[in-house]
Amino acid sequence: MTNEEPKSTELVPENKPAFPEQLNPILTGLFYPSESDEPIEPVSCYLDQAGPLTVSQIKDWQMLPPAIYVDEIPEAQFWEPVITEEDWYGDDEKKRTSQFQQLKALLEAELTVRQVFRVGDTERDVYLLGRQADGERAGIKTKIVQT
Repeated sequence: MTNEEPKSTELVPENKPAFPEQLNPILTGLFYPSESDEPIEPVSCYLDQAGPLTVSQIKDWQMLPPAIYVDEIPEAQFWEPVITEEDWYGDDEKKRTSQFQQLKALLEAELTVRQVFRVGDTERDVYLLGRQADGERAGIKTKIVQT
């Protein structure tokens, strides 16, 4: 369920803002819709192996007990409800959709080996993580509520 795209191994140019600074303008005022609309924030992850992450590694990274449910979902499942503009959308919904489309484009441009993990049952933390050009893992985190 990873999205592996070849990326150059060049370092980030000095005049290019760091990944979190690129995210902040897009994330301002952006909420992921579910039963409880939740903010989205940048996240970094110390797990640095080249290949895809596993559910077990996510549990270790978050220091979760074995009883906490963690699963991986396709990245498209994360984006589908927020990047599709509906006919009935008003200006606010169109603006939100546009912000999510910008966010998706930025993450696709900056991160390879992207994966989405959900943690928990009803109130679930959702992590979209990938590898930056420098090899560090980063991404975004939000929460969804599904009863």
